[in-house]
Amino acid sequence: MLYYLIDYLEQLYQPPGFQVIRFITVRATLGAITALFISLFIGRRIINMLSAKQMGESVREGVSAGVVSHAHKAGTPTMGGLIIILSILISTFLWGAIAEPYVWLAMLAMAWMGVFGFMDDYIKTFRKDKRGLAPKVKLAGQISIGLLFGAALCFHPAFEAYNALTYVPFLKDKMIDYDIFGQFFGGADLGPIVYIPVAVFIMTAVSNGVNLTDGLDGLATGVTAFVGLGLVVLCYISGNVQFAEFLDVFFLPGAGELTVFAAAMTAACFGFLWFNGYPATVFMGDTGSLALGAAVASLTLMIRMELLLPLLGAVYFMETLSVIIQTTWFKWTRRRTGEGKRVFRMAPLHHHFEARGTHEAKIVTRFWIITAVTVVATLLVLRIR
Repeated sequence: MLYYLIDYLEQLYQPPGFQVIRFITVRATLGAITALFISLFIGRRIINMLSAKQMGESVREGVSAGVVSHAHKAGTPTMGGLIIILSILISTFLWGAIAEPYVWLAMLAMAWMGVFGFMDDYIKTFRKDKRGLAPKVKLAGQISIGLLFGAALCFHPAFEAYNALTYVPFLKDKMIDYDIFGQFFGGADLGPIVYIPVAVFIMTAVSNGVNLTDGLDGLATGVTAFVGLGLVVLCYISGNVQFAEFLDVFFLPGAGELTVFAAAMTAACFGFLWFNGYPATVFMGDTGSLALGAAVASLTLMIRMELLLPLLGAVYFMETLSVIIQTTWFKWTRRRTGEGKRVFRMAPLHHHFEARGTHEAKIVTRFWIITAVTVVATLLVLRIR
């Protein structure tokens, strides 16, 4: 909103220096500063409010009763994801070109899953029901925003030039068309039929991946902050014709505005880490983890780089894969032998290392390092021809 106001004043009165507001890099920096300020200074007020209302964390029985105990964390305020969401939305609203479909779609996806995460946390804290929101309801929220998002990217005029294309590293043409079955049906455009389910899958997988990663103090927050740094670069490249041509990626007019959103998300996570780092004084809860997962998924989908997610968000991928492997192997061995066996001591993966005796602060730091390396690797992939 401030962007439009300052731009209007600049055109009307032409005061010196006001024209810099048109540069995405300037607004992304201002958005990051604003998000950091909000998360640091407004965040403390929200934490005090959550503490006053006794909105403390309920420790899962499966953790406290197993080889890893988190009983000491019981009562720590949760729903801290509200700090992150408010920081991102306010900063983007102030400094982003919110009339761009790219921007409001990203804000919508994050807010949508934030609402479902809030309902989950509300049930756990106020109603004291550790089961939280019914899994079917949570899945319905993920599928619904995935459907809406996929349909918008396929049918909205702003995205029609690339509605069924995506970037693929290492291929000669650096792209694939999701309309892979159209040739068998008389050339009919079947791209949306393939792409929309892909969008649903990615939105669901990434939001769940961030949710699973959020199990140790500062883990999901720090990992997402580093992923956000990578997305800042990728969004800026996608919206800059010179960089896009140089790196042979899609040039998407208007996508550069996502840089402001990505910068705000990164700064909000770093600001929240001030309180969420070990030992945490607040947890983001599902309010934050589901919202951040939807934000990461929406950004990669809109810049057509969703296939880079296994590398960019490698920690999310490992955490999710560890749960799938653990659950599948346990059920299969129980069916075959009558006794379920485990591959990991606990799942997700960070609890496995905890169960082996590694301190959670060291696990978190190592996962941050891994993410920093995979983010750099993702950016280097763009130069491979």
